[in-house]
Amino acid sequence: MPSLYIDGTWTSGSGDPAEVINPFDASVIETVEQAGPDDVERAVAAARTAFDDGPWPRTPAAERADLLRRVADLLVRDKEDIARTETLDTGKTLVESRIDVDDVTAVFRYYADLAAHDAGRLVDTGKPSVVSRVVHEPVGVCALITPWNYPLLQLSWKVAPALAAGNTVVIKPSEVTPLTSVMLVRLLEEAGAPPGVVNILLGDGRSVGAPLTEHPGVDMVSFTGGLATGQAIMRAAAGTVKRVAVELGGKNPNIVFADTDFETVVDNALTAVFLHAGQVCSAGARLIVEDSLHDDLVAEIGRRAERIRLGNGLDEATESGPLVSAAHRAKIEDYVASAQAEGARLVAGGRRPEEPDLQKGFFYRPTVFADCRRDMRVVREETFGPILTVERFTTEEEAIALGNDTDYGLSGAVWTNDSGRAERVARALRHGTVWINDFGPYVPGAEWGGFKRSGNGRELGPTGLAEYQEHKHIWHNTEPAPARWFTSGGAR
Repeated sequence: MPSLYIDGTWTSGSGDPAEVINPFDASVIETVEQAGPDDVERAVAAARTAFDDGPWPRTPAAERADLLRRVADLLVRDKEDIARTETLDTGKTLVESRIDVDDVTAVFRYYADLAAHDAGRLVDTGKPSVVSRVVHEPVGVCALITPWNYPLLQLSWKVAPALAAGNTVVIKPSEVTPLTSVMLVRLLEEAGAPPGVVNILLGDGRSVGAPLTEHPGVDMVSFTGGLATGQAIMRAAAGTVKRVAVELGGKNPNIVFADTDFETVVDNALTAVFLHAGQVCSAGARLIVEDSLHDDLVAEIGRRAERIRLGNGLDEATESGPLVSAAHRAKIEDYVASAQAEGARLVAGGRRPEEPDLQKGFFYRPTVFADCRRDMRVVREETFGPILTVERFTTEEEAIALGNDTDYGLSGAVWTNDSGRAERVARALRHGTVWINDFGPYVPGAEWGGFKRSGNGRELGPTGLAEYQEHKHIWHNTEPAPARWFTSGGAR
């Protein structure tokens, strides 16, 4: 079945085909066609024509919203099939995949509602004869480049507001996990997206991603992924002064004071770091614990980490699935080795599982390190895997300093029963999302994004829509008259 969608038609690609691998057992799920340079040109040209000459940017916002609502309804209809494919593609549990589909549905509905009421605003000029309006117009052709860990969810965060604003898009999903992105484009086609408005190209960053970010016909690039790739995209986009929004991961502190409930914080600390095998940009991979609680908390987290059930994501008994690839597991093993070499104390994990039915897949045991220092590589860098490092603190000021001592600034959390302290720490942390006595939840109506090297721009919320809009000021003088600024020549 053709895997590329260009100008309203499913088509074969001119690149080499690629196998999509199930990380549970390394089996081939599907062989997909990939794009080559000519396909990139065709897709951008289709999106350009659809934006410059087609009806979509000039379609009333309420009608664009109706298309998003139809997509949401189709997601509900196909939820089980989509969730199963997401689990096969990424290795995550079916429970997680079902939640992802629900979240994607909510995102489409949120932006449908927001678009329908996004009429701009009037500005009071103090002049009765002037009508001053700020109106919102689409940016143009948007290249949407998405990661492998949440392929469906991250695409929805981009494509829903982009279409709500009236843009046309070229989607480039990760070559590792492209299947549900293709499924979503099929739903957009079924919902009635006009030809050229939505296009999808499969392929790697070199063959597809880089040409898109450099292309003069692309007006905006939205990227979620690694820091090095994001930096390269920003450099490439500078040549044509494109708008760029990048979310580049995090090294997220989970700060625990001794007055919090022990069972609650143990449970949430495990979920914060080991959900989806730690392959989450906002994972609570840095546990920062008050001294008096440290030893007991580390011991219990280590004990429970050893009991986490690994397995096939399609098995309802599985609590955590595999890593996405053999190459990614090798990176995790390198981080574990470096942590031990630098003096971190291994409390749990640090090895591949021994169960016979897990040997074909890319599994790694949930791993806990104590006695960690800020100068350790495993603490500084985003490991993006099932590794928890534990640091300790004595004072509130020290906890804040540790929480902010990172090049990243995506998310963080503070656990305490002292509401005043909770608010002080939350305000002091330089991270885009801060949870108090919780870790991980989000809603479509609240902005998501990071400080510092976690990126720029925001997804979700009203700002997530504004990323895909140009804001134009229209000044209408209803009683024009001579200004009489230059009077030396006199009136004619």
